[in-house]
Amino acid sequence: MLKKTASGIAAGIMVSIGGAVFLSCENRIAGAVLFSVALLSICMAGYSLYTGKIGFIPEKHDQEAFSVLLLGLLGNTIGTILCGLALRSAIASYGETAETICTAKLAQTFFSTLVRGIFCGILMYTAVKIYRDNKTPLGILFCIPVFILSGFEHSIADIFYFAASGIVSLKAFGFILTVILGNSIGGMLLPVLTGTLEKH
Repeated sequence: MLKKTASGIAAGIMVSIGGAVFLSCENRIAGAVLFSVALLSICMAGYSLYTGKIGFIPEKHDQEAFSVLLLGLLGNTIGTILCGLALRSAIASYGETAETICTAKLAQTFFSTLVRGIFCGILMYTAVKIYRDNKTPLGILFCIPVFILSGFEHSIADIFYFAASGIVSLKAFGFILTVILGNSIGGMLLPVLTGTLEKH
């Protein structure tokens, strides 16, 4: 359990670094591209990222797979919260930018947030699938900037942003749960569809 959680924390740290560079870039395109360092590092090092693993649950859904998934999510949450709090204290501008971003996120409707989460989940699954099957980072280098520039929601990155913003509320908690749900639906959508087609 400790090893699985630690792997999740490591992934959370890398997502936080990706989020930090996005917060520091005035150019959104540059920030979106550089955010790719997070998933590149996670995939190459084999860390446990919830949004990178949920899409593979349809093909492997035994107790071990769920254990890795849930403990990884716990670790992701711990890693991003700690990093968000630390960077908010160390670099004031991060907190200010994160607060602006998170305030806008909380103004979204439930449906808007869910749909944004679903489409991010699709892209995250695609990025990791391409990396696993073809041993190339191209999926990551394109899918990550696409989900950011499209305004889609990534639950683990959002936990970092909220920790850095200093916003703590039931509405923020509900927002994160909605994004996790959306990421989960989106991550499993393509493998479920392709699995159904293969059966017929």
